[in-house]
Parts: sequence; structure tokens; C-alpha cells
Amino acid sequence: MKKEYNICLDIGGTKTLGVVFNKDNEIIYRIKKKTQDGGADSSNVEELICSVVEELLDGAGIKKSQINAIAAGAPGVINQETGIVLFSPNLPWRDYDIKSPIENRFGAPFYIGNDVNVGVLGEFKYGAAKGYDNVVGFFVGTGMGGGLILDGKLFTGTGFKGAEYGHMVLNDEGPLCGCGQRGCLEAFSSKKGMTAYIRQQISRGRKTKMEDKITDTGVFKSKYLKKYLEKGDEVTVEAVDRACHYLAVATGNMINTISPDVVVYGGGVIEACGETFLEKIAAEVDKYCMPSIRPTVELKTAALGDDSILYGALSMIHDHE
Repeated sequence: MKKEYNICLDIGGTKTLGVVFNKDNEIIYRIKKKTQDGGADSSNVEELICSVVEELLDGAGIKKSQINAIAAGAPGVINQETGIVLFSPNLPWRDYDIKSPIENRFGAPFYIGNDVNVGVLGEFKYGAAKGYDNVVGFFVGTGMGGGLILDGKLFTGTGFKGAEYGHMVLNDEGPLCGCGQRGCLEAFSSKKGMTAYIRQQISRGRKTKMEDKITDTGVFKSKYLKKYLEKGDEVTVEAVDRACHYLAVATGNMINTISPDVVVYGGGVIEACGETFLEKIAAEVDKYCMPSIRPTVELKTAALGDDSILYGALSMIHDHE
């Protein structure tokens, strides 16, 4: 029986997305599950991933023998050659071999990479960055991820630790970041950074509709950011303006450093508020990059939305064929 189906996963700290692609690279079935249902140890998260794959097979009506390959993007530092997750900030994996058990269970090759690297790869092969050779990607979500395509190839740096420019320091006296540094891009422009600003303003006695929308996890859902930004909630607007200012500074730095063809902005925040963010970034970025470089660089929002990482996982499979 011909192996014509690829299974691709987006493994997050709170949810896991899974799809089945047919031989024409079309999604024929998809599911979403809460990652936290997998429990607190490595084997349970592994079992959750396997259960997602099993559900995809059942839902699409296909057999294991028809799987060509399985691929995934996940948060953390991941050796794409060995499939070992060296470290993941949101999952209980440390020096963990996720590749072998998946391959043994399903009898198909398994590939895995850092989620934002994989997402930028997806936009490069199928989305907003298709047709470009040099791509800078900013993915704005709970945290801030970066991904680079240089000369048509994904750049991961020594030890697969490259492109962490969510942690470029933009103000060494700025707010504390989760990484331990002060004034990182993530500390200003991610949902964590915007939440910290909103809470600071609340502590000063200011009123905002976002106060009730900050969840137990310490951040808000992107749809509420969009809602109160559009309604002109003063604190929300300030938080977004601040986030976009530092994204413009970071973008200028990356333009000067890489001279890319295109800068792509993705992630949950951009999916919800992308045009507003892009307009605000574009209005400022010229101040932070060399005039001789800026005219050759396009700024775009991601075209694939939640599917960027899934299409990037598909790209990893094709790259190994």
C-alpha cells in the first residue's frame, strides 16, 4: 500500500495541533488537544503525542502502513539531527529522545525542530516568505520567538541554539525577562511583556478592561487584546504601542544585521492584531535601520496563521526525501 500521508504536529505548552496531509500537500483532517492533559512527566507528554497521532489516523481513516513520515515543531532547544530535546521551557523534556519511541510505535520516520524555526520554515516554503532567500521571522505569542532563513536554508546556529533574538537586549535597565536578563524584546513585546505593563498600570490605580482578562497563567487571550485595542482602551493601546515600538527597534537591528528580503511577523498576537501591529512597526522602523538597506526589505504578516508550524513540519519531511 502506497505511503502517501504525512502527519504533522504543533506541540505547545498548552495545546497540541495535529493534521494529516495527503500526497498533494492538502490537509484532510485536523484535531486539537490540550497538552496539559498529558501530565507532568516526559513519558506522559510522549503518550499524548502518540494519542494525537492515533486519533488522526482514526479520523482520517488511514492505517499506520500508509504513513510516509511524522514531523513536529515544539518549544525549546532541539537537535534536529538526532531528535533529542535538549531543553524545553514549557514541557517536561531535558535531553529527551522523543524520536525513537515515536518511530518504533508507528514505523515511520519522525522529525522534530524548534517551533518558531519550523514556523518560519513553513512561511518560507508555503506562506508569506515563499520565493525569498533571506527571511527574518518574529513570532509574537506568550513569549517571543525568532527564526532565520539565510540563503534559502534554515539557520539554527551552533548546537541548534541560534535565532533567539526574542532575547536581544534593547534596554539593559528594562523589565526583567523570564530568561534572567533585563530589557529583552520578549519582556516588552510578548503577551508576557504586555501583561506586565498592564499590571503595572493597574497597580498605579489606572482602570482598564483588560484587568479581568488576565488569566491564571499570567497572560491574556489575544482576542481580548484585539477587542480592547479596537475599543480604544487607553492602557491596552499604550501596551500595544510599547510592544510595537520595541518590535520596530528589533526589526531595525535585524535589518541592519541580516539585510533580509522580508521580515515576517507571526504567532497568536499577530494572527489576532496583525495589521495594526504591522502598521505601527512600519511607521517607526525606518528610524532604526540604515536608509541604504531599508528599501530592499518587505514587512509582512504570516500567511498561514495557526498552520505555519504544521506546514513547516511538512517542509522538514520533504527536505528529508
